[in-house]
Amino acid sequence: MKRIFLMFALSMGIVCATNAQEVKNGSNGNNASQVTEEVTATAEETAAGQTEKLKLEKDVYPQQTENGDLYHGLSRKLMFDRMIPPHGLEVTYDKTVHILFPASVRYVDLGSPNLIAGKADGAENVIRVKATVKNFQNETNMSVITEDGSFYTFNVKYADEPLLLNVEMCDFIHDGESVNRPNNAQEIYLKELGSESPMLVHLIMKSVHKEDKRIVKHIGSKRFGIQYVLKGIYVHNDLLYLRTEIKNSSNVPFDVDYINFKVVDKKMAKRTAIQEQVLFPVRAFNYTVRVAGKQSERTVFCLPKFTIPDDKQLVIELCEKNGGRHQSFIVENGDLVLAKVINELKVR
Repeated sequence: MKRIFLMFALSMGIVCATNAQEVKNGSNGNNASQVTEEVTATAEETAAGQTEKLKLEKDVYPQQTENGDLYHGLSRKLMFDRMIPPHGLEVTYDKTVHILFPASVRYVDLGSPNLIAGKADGAENVIRVKATVKNFQNETNMSVITEDGSFYTFNVKYADEPLLLNVEMCDFIHDGESVNRPNNAQEIYLKELGSESPMLVHLIMKSVHKEDKRIVKHIGSKRFGIQYVLKGIYVHNDLLYLRTEIKNSSNVPFDVDYINFKVVDKKMAKRTAIQEQVLFPVRAFNYTVRVAGKQSERTVFCLPKFTIPDDKQLVIELCEKNGGRHQSFIVENGDLVLAKVINELKVR
């Protein structure tokens, strides 16, 4: 009896296993295989789309990598034709190096605390440089901007005995033949000149100073052997240029204390406070501080463009230092509006 029951159980297990195998290899098996193939195809398409998208973005937009490299994409590498070649400069701890520039210094930047620099006392165009640490090893740099819009850069290193202790920098205006100026100084625009190039302003003032012809013939003052006249009024963009002359007919030298430009009321009522507006020139070419006996000197002043109301006038005062031969004259608004255009001059 036991043998019969055991044989029956074995036969039933074999039948169930066979049915299961048929189900697996039948239609249900085909569906599972199809689903697997579809999932695989979808995954491959997604991966391809992502790869194409990343490649497109990399070509169009700069992707920042882990090390912050932005040279690929839209970034352009700076080439040597964009570089301003620096000058080599040696400094030491026990001696001072002086650098003379062709114009007043407006800005100085030091690349390391191992250097100290500043304007020489009483001089606007001289910089003194020293090392604050003996025998510093790493090379550093220094940059300077001058009033004429020139930019100078230096590579600075330590030397026990610098070869050059006093250095005179060239004026880029007169050094165009021996120096490739665009690679040595890019013009710097200064706030007080607005959109005007400092180099162009310098050239205009130089040309106006050379012109000796008296355009304005009715404005001036003459007393005590001193004649102070306004010889010309010029305009270029937003700047006015006034050419003045001091002529000393006496044998006693004339020392200039100061020159004032102020706008005042034409008529002043008694016991009324004087209302005046002082104007400050932004540039002065050949500013005269002393006129010898029987000599004359011309100066060109550059001022921001302005006009004068009908009830006011411009007064220019020349005062003698430790003396009483002061001069002054009046400029009306009608004189300013007749200013000569600089374009008619030969700027050189």
